[in-house]
Amino acid sequence: MSVRIDGEKSGEVPERTAPPRGALGRPGGAPRGTRRVLHGPRPEAVPAWVARACTLVGVLDIAAGVFPRFRHSRMHTLAEVLPGALGPFAAALSLSTGVLLLLLAHGLRRRKRRAWRAAVGLLPAGALAQFTYRHSLVGVIISLALLVPLLRHRDEFTALPDPRSRWRALANFVLMGAGSLVLGLVVVSAHPHRMIGDPSLADRIEHVLYGLFGLEGPLDYAGTTSWTVAFSLGALGLLTAVTTIYLAFRPEHPAARLTEDDEARLRALLDKHGGRDSLGHFALRRDKAVVFSPSGKAAVTYRVVSGVMLASGDPIGDVEAWPGAIERFMDEATAHSWTPAVMGCSETGGEVWTRETGLDALELGDEAVVEVADFSLAGRAMRNVRQMVKRIERAGYETRVRRIRDLGEGELDRIRRAAEDWRGTDTERGFSMALGRIGDPADGDCLIATAHKADGDPGPYGDLKAVLHFVPWGVDGVSLDLMRRDRSADPGMNELLIVAALQAAPRLGIARVSLNFAMFRAALARGEKIGAGPVLRVWRGLLVFLSRWFQIESLYKFNAKFRPSWEPRFVVYRTSRDLPRIGLAALQAEGFVSLALPRVLRRRPKAPRPCAHTRAEHGVRAA
Repeated sequence: MSVRIDGEKSGEVPERTAPPRGALGRPGGAPRGTRRVLHGPRPEAVPAWVARACTLVGVLDIAAGVFPRFRHSRMHTLAEVLPGALGPFAAALSLSTGVLLLLLAHGLRRRKRRAWRAAVGLLPAGALAQFTYRHSLVGVIISLALLVPLLRHRDEFTALPDPRSRWRALANFVLMGAGSLVLGLVVVSAHPHRMIGDPSLADRIEHVLYGLFGLEGPLDYAGTTSWTVAFSLGALGLLTAVTTIYLAFRPEHPAARLTEDDEARLRALLDKHGGRDSLGHFALRRDKAVVFSPSGKAAVTYRVVSGVMLASGDPIGDVEAWPGAIERFMDEATAHSWTPAVMGCSETGGEVWTRETGLDALELGDEAVVEVADFSLAGRAMRNVRQMVKRIERAGYETRVRRIRDLGEGELDRIRRAAEDWRGTDTERGFSMALGRIGDPADGDCLIATAHKADGDPGPYGDLKAVLHFVPWGVDGVSLDLMRRDRSADPGMNELLIVAALQAAPRLGIARVSLNFAMFRAALARGEKIGAGPVLRVWRGLLVFLSRWFQIESLYKFNAKFRPSWEPRFVVYRTSRDLPRIGLAALQAEGFVSLALPRVLRRRPKAPRPCAHTRAEHGVRAA
């Protein structure tokens, strides 16, 4: 791995020089067609080709083991020389081999070392079965021929395992069990002319369930078909059991967490350079990992979600050292074959990311930033906010804006419990613009605004009615973290507290306040103006429709009330085909989509254990 030595100079982003190219625009100037003919596919393309081959072989093996007519079709000529065989025992072997190859295809595409090892072990086993059971020399040759690209390009399959837990064993049991049941129904129904009687669907399901456990079911067939069906069902049941047992008893590899040392180093970087990015303090979320530049003067924090290595905001620290941290980030993504992506970086951050990595950037939305010196409730534009605030104040509400360090532990505990109770969702939402905690002793500079109203019958949280939490943005700014309110309180609590925070900002030495992030704000703003084109109007209509679930339009209109300046934010990605996957990962990270087990099945979380990748192994420190 190449190591970038960061310069000592600050303030400028270094330029990247393009590598020398040959006369034809490619390194060395060699014609592309000639090189491919002589040397075959590019090594980096081999995993994708091998994955496609495994998928095709797996599908053909399953079809050869399940459908009798397939064995007598023209495709049988191809299927009979692939891993697996035909006959009572060989049909089961063909079926199980096909399922395993399908399961391995995704790992091979992602260059996983363990998937490569499994495929290298599986293909000779299939060749041995071909020779011992069917005496097929052609089958042996074809099976072993599939090993050639795997062994020749073994250096392409070096990706390390993903973070995992034993709960995947339960997920595997459910999914493999359901798949085995469906495929088993196909197996028992694929021999209608040899089936004795006319069994019902319930009888077929019962036969499959018995067969998965290696027992004899109520169905019967003529000839050797009964053995074929029994062996096939037994193979499916054995696969489900073996894979589940393996996942249950393999060593647990917990998700990465920030260590105390990493958090201390990040706080030191934020003390010096925290004013560059309003999202900088959110890097201190303790469910993120971190990679540092070689000099330690810059860092990138991230979380791995569904195989996507998701960073948020700009790198932390000296901008001159950003390329070193970005290089370490990309090395870690390559080591695990994760899809790299960055959510919500600034324009400067996007330029550095795209320049240093060759990735692409797409505008995601805008961040609302209010300059305290320019804010005023006077004027026609602020009439609605002004009237709402005055109405709430006349209803008896009062506000308090303080630093976290100025609150007592009793009041902090009450605020924490209220914020948790008022959340309104089963999971905590937020990733790129959420800290995930309130009142930590290390976060004494955080700002908290609360609304209070004395009632005749005080609730469990006394007179507390709403809470806004801000995190530091350098020495003279804050960034909005969360907004929570009692559902029984009057509407307008958030507007009241934002105005209170803006009015108290000069007293607290705050010059700028970052509010919510408005996704696709430009499209919403331009799409409602006169002269907007049909494509823009359709796009805006889709965003308005999606706002029923994701609050896209409502957040934009809420932010616009305070007359902010809009700072564009970008998503950085590798290829366009990665965008759906990155979008799903971002929705999972932000808490809008949850693939976790139901609450009743979840075990209580243990204290997080750090997972560190040593520098000697990867050249990357991840917590």
